[in-house]
Amino acid sequence: MPNIIKEILKSLPEEKISEACFEGANIVLYTKDKEFFLNNEGAIRKVVDEIKKRIELRSDPSILMEQELAEQKIRQLMPEEAGVSNVLFDSQRSIVVIEAEKLGLAIGKQGTLLQEIRKETLWVPVIRRTPAIRSKIVENIRAVLFHYSDYRRKFLDKIGHRIYDGWIREKKNEWVRVTMLGGGRQVGRSCIFLQTPESRVLLDCGVDVASQDSSYPYLDAPEFNIDQLDAVVLSHAHLDHVGFLPYLYKLGFRGPTYCTAPSRDVAALLLLDFVKIMKSENKEPIYDAEDVKELIKHTVTLEYDEVSDITPDVRITLYNAGHTLGSAMVHLHVGNGLHNILYTGDMKFGKTQVLEPASTVFPRLETLILESTYGGKEVTDQAKEENDSEFAALVKDTLSKGGKLLVPVLGSGRAQEIMLTLHYMMFISNELPKVPVYVDGLVWDITAIHTAYPEYMNGNVRKLIFHKDQNPFLAEVFKEVGSQKERQEIIQSGQSCVILATSGMLVGGPSVEYLRGLADNENNALAIVSYQGEGSLGRRIQRGEREIAFTNGAKQELVQIRCRIETFEEFSAHSNRKQLLTFIYKCSPRPKKVIINHGESSRCLDLASAIHKTMRIETSAPRNLESVRLK
Repeated sequence: MPNIIKEILKSLPEEKISEACFEGANIVLYTKDKEFFLNNEGAIRKVVDEIKKRIELRSDPSILMEQELAEQKIRQLMPEEAGVSNVLFDSQRSIVVIEAEKLGLAIGKQGTLLQEIRKETLWVPVIRRTPAIRSKIVENIRAVLFHYSDYRRKFLDKIGHRIYDGWIREKKNEWVRVTMLGGGRQVGRSCIFLQTPESRVLLDCGVDVASQDSSYPYLDAPEFNIDQLDAVVLSHAHLDHVGFLPYLYKLGFRGPTYCTAPSRDVAALLLLDFVKIMKSENKEPIYDAEDVKELIKHTVTLEYDEVSDITPDVRITLYNAGHTLGSAMVHLHVGNGLHNILYTGDMKFGKTQVLEPASTVFPRLETLILESTYGGKEVTDQAKEENDSEFAALVKDTLSKGGKLLVPVLGSGRAQEIMLTLHYMMFISNELPKVPVYVDGLVWDITAIHTAYPEYMNGNVRKLIFHKDQNPFLAEVFKEVGSQKERQEIIQSGQSCVILATSGMLVGGPSVEYLRGLADNENNALAIVSYQGEGSLGRRIQRGEREIAFTNGAKQELVQIRCRIETFEEFSAHSNRKQLLTFIYKCSPRPKKVIINHGESSRCLDLASAIHKTMRIETSAPRNLESVRLK
């Protein structure tokens, strides 16, 4: 749509608009006319209906109320019960962000308070939730975005020009293809390269944390040129999907990364910790904190079901994936109805303690790119009730012996699932005694991010989080571990307890330290609840290795594993084989082609075969560096 802004301005009074620009795919108009800002008699709505694009009208910065006076007015208008904690002004965009504990009270009945703030100050108010647990990373991200407000405005305008100013490459035959730069017949370093005659888009860009020699995506593939990359779309924040993304910014990429707000916040936390762990293991980090900051500066967040153009011929919509907080399946509408793709990333088609099941209804769908972590026929489909019962039995048995239960967890997703499961068993069903549950690593920080975005969780948890006295994450049994000294005190104490610690694969992090201190006591237990990547310590233990060499400074220490070991796959945030097949069956519309990725080779091939035989759908399971033409 070349000259779309000129077309918009033709339909509006010329003297009313002082400036027009893009914010990504959205168009923003500024006015110096107070009356036109407050009541344009439907003129903006009429243009929106004509061009089918989002347009927002804001006050020109020159007529805004002074910030100090505006803050006073806002705090005066807001009821004390709303719990306003912070008021932040984005003067470049005429937006004021109001952080409050109770959003409903801050918004007012049918938005009356927001309307009053607009009228009195001429600022555009945006309400955000104050996390029930203070989150430094959320605060720091918001501070970075405000600090670089001027840069962000220019950056977002540049994205809009790329989307609307027409094709920059010669349009010949229309075609669509994807190349596996990682995640092809493997779990780890997920990275899919989407190409059309006009667009170059990456779907995820992760690392394989369990691999020693093939950890990173194949960015040296001949078809990939970082200088031509238009955008990255991030499905969720686990390292096998986001861990290599800052490296793109280190190489000079300055395009947008699209994801949900929770994924952005969790990603920042995990990536900074990844750098910290590499340094602690005397490895040279592949990027540093400045590269992570560049990623945050260039992130564009979208809500579920929000449609957004990202290039002239690719439009995306994010749908709930049911995997972790803010995890998304990416629907890509390519061309003017040319082809529709759904990339599931990691998904869970089943309700969990934290999240709703993955979505299944889409506007159009021809090709499905589906994960297969637990897609093999050897994977058992255990009922959740049976899984929970066996987990409770392990906890009881360990506590009865005076032992400690170590649960290595992914900081995002699995940790919160186990926390809510333990909370239910201790406070609702009363199956378990109320013993201390120590949370270590990034668990507490990521849980704090959960409390900042309760709208992404299922209805039951959301209702509880809205009330401080009922928030399950604030139960007295959960205790944050803040130092290595506290960690050692827990290991050496005679008190029975449960320990949740990262990493979930026992690859670095405090979980390894706990294992070293607890493994040789047969009264203790190890509960494996996460997928264990090939080559990881967790996978080696699952396969029966019982003598582990731990590095202790310059020396190596051999530890015998005598503790009880149990695996609970139903805690997984991935769909099992039955759920994957049911998901395809429930998809509306049903895909015509299915591409299997993100699974061990045998599981990818087996799931592809099963889908083809049972549903008569064309399937493939490409290896890394293989391309598939979709259209």
